[in-house]
Amino acid sequence: MGRGCFITFEGIDGCGKSTQIRFLTDYLKEKGRDHLLLREPGGTVIGENIRNILLDKKNTGMIPMTELLLFEAARAQIVSEVIKPAVEEGKIVICDRFFDSTSAYQGYARNMGSEVVENLNRLATGGFEPDITFLLDISPEEAFSRRVARGEEDRIEKLGMEFQEKVRAGYLELAEKSPRIVKIDGTMSPEDTAEAILSHLEGLI
Repeated sequence: MGRGCFITFEGIDGCGKSTQIRFLTDYLKEKGRDHLLLREPGGTVIGENIRNILLDKKNTGMIPMTELLLFEAARAQIVSEVIKPAVEEGKIVICDRFFDSTSAYQGYARNMGSEVVENLNRLATGGFEPDITFLLDISPEEAFSRRVARGEEDRIEKLGMEFQEKVRAGYLELAEKSPRIVKIDGTMSPEDTAEAILSHLEGLI
């Protein structure tokens, strides 16, 4: 069996990743394609425990370096335990966030520095990268209105509009540098957005 495909979805909180991931998984089910849906941080017993720590609103004293290292620890676990073996077995792996999130949130918005974050990303993944990444781009204002409609925010979502603006700027800079990242207009209808995503996946899945 040949190698599978690793697809990731990125964007600021409230950009519509969950909706588009659902569209894609429904499409793969209809086509009978073997696939695996994951989220970051999480996807393993250890990773889900780390996720609870990272998103718990009570952990207001968490410093940026602790946050960064916890994300990388969860990532190292899921790549080794789940993602890499699944792709090598020929499965299509879809992940809600991956190391580009860490570059945008911790590297850019938290001012941890791109070099530090990129080095830790490589260390955690062993150099394993997505085949394609979809960046759903919307304004922080639109994302905020969607999060309000959705309900309560977690620790990172509650950091405010200015923080989300920095995250978006980080994502856009990453997209300019990497041909792997496909920027999608997240303000389109969910159906049009899904169609745009599928057009970029021709030949990959």
